[in-house]
Amino acid sequence: MTERKPYPSDLSDAEWALIEPVLAAWKAAHPSVSGHQGNYELREIVNAIRYQGRTGVQWDYLPHDLPPKSATYHYFSKWRDDGTDQAIHDLLRWHLRERKGRLADPSLVVLDTQSVHVAAGVPASTTGRDAAKRVPGASVAWPWTCWAWSSRSWCWPPRRTRTPPGSPCWAGSPRAPRAR
Repeated sequence: MTERKPYPSDLSDAEWALIEPVLAAWKAAHPSVSGHQGNYELREIVNAIRYQGRTGVQWDYLPHDLPPKSATYHYFSKWRDDGTDQAIHDLLRWHLRERKGRLADPSLVVLDTQSVHVAAGVPASTTGRDAAKRVPGASVAWPWTCWAWSSRSWCWPPRRTRTPPGSPCWAGSPRAPRAR
């Protein structure tokens, strides 16, 4: 592989040292059926994913000196679907929190939610109600997973998840319907 000029979103050696064991273990657990090792280093794949996440460029428009969309998106989707991205996110969060003298796991989590209107005629018992906005509807969570080091970050797109009424998250919410 030829040397290329680094992008601001590229991993530093220290950053790579943190996540490389996780990705090497993943690679060992997922060998290619044909025995093919791949044409691109995992670090370059991660650099391409970070570039896409940081700049917002479409996958097909990745620069030519980074791995192509076919390889980059393949790893991105595999890691997203099997939870490797979450494992790396947790590892980085734990590392950062311990470096700042905090407990590895936070004791409080804040979710950003949005109320979504539902169609007319849908029973209120299945949709809930946002009492603060006086809106019948469902609560939709928009969690962003961001990996940040100093001034750089790697953000995965949000996973749109519906929080159904009656779930533990909904029941504890201050906006959950009150029993009359």
